[in-house]
Amino acid sequence: MSLVRLQKYLSAAGVCSRRRGETLIREGRVTVNGAVVDGLGAKIDPDHDQVAVDGAAVVPSQKALYIVLHKPAGYVTSCRHPGKRIVLELVDLPERVFPVGRLDKDSTGLLLLTNDGRLHHRLSHPSFDHEKEYDVTVARPISDGALQRMARGLPILNTRTRPAEVTRVSEKRFRIILKEGRNRQIRRMVGRVGNEVVRLARIRFAGIPLGNLSEGAWRHLTAEEVAALLAAGSAGQPVGPSPVTRSPAKTSAGRPVAKRSDG
Repeated sequence: MSLVRLQKYLSAAGVCSRRRGETLIREGRVTVNGAVVDGLGAKIDPDHDQVAVDGAAVVPSQKALYIVLHKPAGYVTSCRHPGKRIVLELVDLPERVFPVGRLDKDSTGLLLLTNDGRLHHRLSHPSFDHEKEYDVTVARPISDGALQRMARGLPILNTRTRPAEVTRVSEKRFRIILKEGRNRQIRRMVGRVGNEVVRLARIRFAGIPLGNLSEGAWRHLTAEEVAALLAAGSAGQPVGPSPVTRSPAKTSAGRPVAKRSDG
């Protein structure tokens, strides 16, 4: 008999993320064999125990799903948020999937969704160093010095951001590659250098590019992309080539913008 933690079982079954599962357990909304379980240390036998959430039986997904969504602005990256539009409303599938990581409500771009609980955990956790690339437009022209400060790392939220790779696109636009995901990190970093984000779009995550997917649309990952994701989830390393050049961008004065990588 192989026992697993209840929250891990809920995640692997495609009900929700492991963290959300812990919340459901604490709230007393999960039962095992008809009895409410509210302790996070509870373990079950997946082959014999009957699990339910809010009275609905949990049936493990038989098919692993891997989806990329082009998130529009105005949607919350959550499985449940009363009174708000959530990203799951955009994915018309009978199976339950949940987002990998987050994009804030005002941001757009690439969002991965899956019912593979193990992969979800490994791609979401900051210790696995998966690259996330963003295209950022700011309100006012941004100096080379400001970009260099962001590349070196800035103090926010009582800590310092890790070194990042920053490339200028135009006087008010740049791309940044992170290997962490603090709350509203890019917006806070831009604020620290005296500017303001007016558009923020994620264009790549763990080797998967957004490409030309229309805003609000979604697609299944290709077999090759799934294999790359699974490899990234196992090794904890970014995979696949970046869709943008690694060479330094030139400023209007012809000077390269300094870039730092945490890789």
